[in-house]
Amino acid sequence: MNLANRITLARIFLVPVVMIFLLVQFDNLGSFKVGGVHITYSECIAAIVFIIAAITDGLDGYIARSRKMVTNLGKFLDPLADKLLISAVLISLVEMQRLDAWVAVVIISREFAVTGLRLVAAAEGLVIAASKLGKWKTVLQIVAVAALILQNFPFETWHFPFATIMVWAAVIMTIVSGVEYFLKNKKVIPLA
Repeated sequence: MNLANRITLARIFLVPVVMIFLLVQFDNLGSFKVGGVHITYSECIAAIVFIIAAITDGLDGYIARSRKMVTNLGKFLDPLADKLLISAVLISLVEMQRLDAWVAVVIISREFAVTGLRLVAAAEGLVIAASKLGKWKTVLQIVAVAALILQNFPFETWHFPFATIMVWAAVIMTIVSGVEYFLKNKKVIPLA
């Protein structure tokens, strides 16, 4: 197994670590208060691990391409790791009542729809590469999720709704990039 695939696997193994620090109450770690909101150090750890895991998404792809290490295993694991990470955290944020369920449904549905499109294309020997809008979507989702984990810290100090703005931006870009994938690749969709 090459380095790029090991990094991708590390991202998969970081998903339960994020979940543990996000969902389990570690009262002994303590907390701090910002603008009327209590943020636990456990949430800070969850955010840091989430960001590290998210960064590995770009890192494994860069290493695979630059060192000519692109493999079928990597092509399978990389999108799987991305979906696991973002879906697990979104569902957790819904459970914690920090995110409306419809937002998680829209984002997760788009991820599965585009994955399905890619599978149909792959069956026909075609590869659907990530678009610029798709990459922006990923960045906005990561920023939005991190802001939600940290309960809008540090922006809560100034009562600036950064997390809410990022969630809306992520939802809009998720929809726009999903539509773009389907419009650009409509030839792949079999008509009954």
